[in-house]
Amino acid sequence: MGLFFCLLFSIVSAQKKQLYKTAVIAFYNCENFYDTLNDPLSRDDEFTPAGEKHYTSKIYSDKLEKIATVISRIGRDESFKNPDGPAIMGIAEIENKNVLNDLIEHPLLKNRNYNYVHFDSKDERGVDVALLYNPKYFKVEASKPLFVKMPGYYYTRDILWVKGSLEGETIHIYVNHWPSRIGGQELTESSRMIAARVLKNHMDSILKADGSQKIVIMGDFNDDPINKSISEILKAKEHESNVSMFGLFNPFADLYKKGIGSILNRDVWSLFDQIIVSYPLLNKKQDGFFYYRSQVFNPAFLTENTGRYKGYPMRTWDGNTYRGGYSDHFPTYIILLKAAHL
Repeated sequence: MGLFFCLLFSIVSAQKKQLYKTAVIAFYNCENFYDTLNDPLSRDDEFTPAGEKHYTSKIYSDKLEKIATVISRIGRDESFKNPDGPAIMGIAEIENKNVLNDLIEHPLLKNRNYNYVHFDSKDERGVDVALLYNPKYFKVEASKPLFVKMPGYYYTRDILWVKGSLEGETIHIYVNHWPSRIGGQELTESSRMIAARVLKNHMDSILKADGSQKIVIMGDFNDDPINKSISEILKAKEHESNVSMFGLFNPFADLYKKGIGSILNRDVWSLFDQIIVSYPLLNKKQDGFFYYRSQVFNPAFLTENTGRYKGYPMRTWDGNTYRGGYSDHFPTYIILLKAAHL
């Protein structure tokens, strides 16, 4: 296989200049990315031409263009310039395979040959999570939707688990979109705790069977790094030095403490969109991939520059009015490095 993403990234130390291959892993909540067809099994009526939002093919095509634009730009900033962008990317709030097929065939993304893993969930709004991946770098070996059972008759999104090989290394990916805070953070906290336990139980079963593994947990958790679902159930640590052999590190905790967010509500930033990594990804002296840095992708073109939402992520909708934006969330991503031996 050639150089990963055709890029060698160098770090200069006092002893020598070390070259590294890079891998970008990203996540994006696409904000109500529906097709225009009416699905009788979900509450998507408003996202149809006859619905309240008058969701026409023209609007859908514009939305598709906007999401493809964002994905095409992630991981290609001036520091890295990866022509292939993310090798692995979790996405949320997509309706179905129609949307995914249109996305990977979009001219901005088509030459990357993205494939995807997706399962229909029972979510009441009819939106799911999915995993995009570049098969040149990532090979899927197994996948499964993890059902998150809510009290009563309420259905939320499944958690997507994918096991695969990233340039020969086994890695487990979890894509999440946990229950929202509609109704209040405290009143809805227990729902996200349930989702966190489903994830934790599945992860623990893998660790028990196979020992310490490289794991990446990504998603819109509708909780910040300091909330109980992340800090107490997953036990994701803020500092690498506090992570045990079977533990997790949350690189977005430090960004959150610095006031950096991925979604803005009532002028208060939250960092709901996080990517968490397991202990084996923290060893920087290994031959395989290790965690290097994290970032919220928040360039100027994704940010409102006028009006009452000035400074917010440039959202798609204001009620039933189409604003022509991208999403009410900023994407997030991490960089993995691997020593290159030339």
